[in-house]
Amino acid sequence: MVKKLTIIQKASIFAILAAALYALNMPFAKLLLAEVPPLTLSAFLYLGAGLGMLLLRLFSNRTKKEKISPIEPEERPFIIGMILLDILAPALLMFGLRSTAAANASLLNNFEIVGTSLIALMVFKESISPKLWIAITLVTVSSILLSLDTSAAFRFSTGSLLVLGASLAWGLENNFTRRLSNRSSSDIVILKGLGSGLGSLLLAIATREAFPQLWLIPVTLVLGFVAYGLSINYYVKAQKELGAAKTSTYYAFAPFIGVAFSLLLFPGKPNLSFWLGLILMGVATWFLINDSIGVQHTHEHTHQHLVTRMTAQGPKEVAETYTHSHFHAHENESEEYHEHPHS
Repeated sequence: MVKKLTIIQKASIFAILAAALYALNMPFAKLLLAEVPPLTLSAFLYLGAGLGMLLLRLFSNRTKKEKISPIEPEERPFIIGMILLDILAPALLMFGLRSTAAANASLLNNFEIVGTSLIALMVFKESISPKLWIAITLVTVSSILLSLDTSAAFRFSTGSLLVLGASLAWGLENNFTRRLSNRSSSDIVILKGLGSGLGSLLLAIATREAFPQLWLIPVTLVLGFVAYGLSINYYVKAQKELGAAKTSTYYAFAPFIGVAFSLLLFPGKPNLSFWLGLILMGVATWFLINDSIGVQHTHEHTHQHLVTRMTAQGPKEVAETYTHSHFHAHENESEEYHEHPHS
C-alpha cells in the first residue's frame, strides 16, 4: 500500500522540482549568450515565464473563468520590489555568465540560500530552526569548499562578483515573494514574468542591444517558461508551507544539477571537492528531511476562497469571480508551533 504524502512532503518535492528546473537555466543560458545579448536574453526568459503561465492558466480555467485577484494596497510595495529585483538579478547573472564558466556560476548561485535565510531572519523575523541552521551551515561550507577548490574555474573576477550580486538580489526577492505567497502561484509568476520581462526589454532597447535572430526568440521563451516559469511556480507552492528560508535551502540541489548539465554541455572531470561537497549536501538534506516545519509556521495562516462581485458593464451588472486570500491568527498562543495542512 502506497503511503499518502503529507502536505509538507509535497511542498518539499515542489521545492526540489523547482531547483531541478531552475538548474537548466545556467548551462543553456550560457549557450544562448553566444548569440543573444544579456539584457535581451533575461527579458525573453522572463517573458517566456509570464506568457507561458498565463496561457497555461487560461487553458486550465476555461470553464472556471477565474480572474487574477485584484492587487491589494499592502501588496503593492512587495510587487514593485519583486519586479525591480527580477530585472536586476537576471541582468547581473547574464553579464556575469558571459565571463564565468557555467559550472562555476551554478556553484556561486548557491549563495542565494545564505542571502534568503539571513534576510528572512533579520528583516522579516521568520523563524529558523536549529536543524535548519545546521543545514544552511553545511550548504555554505559545501559551497565555499567547492568554490575554493575549483581553482581552474573559480576566481573572484568581475564575472563571479556579478553572479554573487545576482544571488543576493534573488535572496531579497525571495522574501518579497514570500509576502505575496497568499496569492496563487500562477498569479505571482505572471506578475514576475510580464513585469520583469517587459522592464528588461525596455532596458535592452534603451541600451541599444543588438536584436537576436528570430528563431532564437521561441527557444529562449521555452527555456524561460521551463527554467523560470515552472520553477517559480513550484517554488511559490513550496513557500506556502515551508517558508522562504527553508524553501531556499532546498535550492542546494540546483547547483549540483546545474553542474551535471554544464559538464554534459561543456565537458570536464569533477575533482575531489565535488564529491566532498556532494557528501556535505547529503548530510544537509538529512537535516532538512528530519526538520519539523512547526518552527517555520507561527499562529498566522492564509485562508483562500472565491469571491464573486457584481460590476457594471453598460446597462447590465456582470458577476466576476476571483480568488481572495487573507491572514488568520490563532488566539491561542500555545498553537504557535505546530504542524497541520494549510491551503
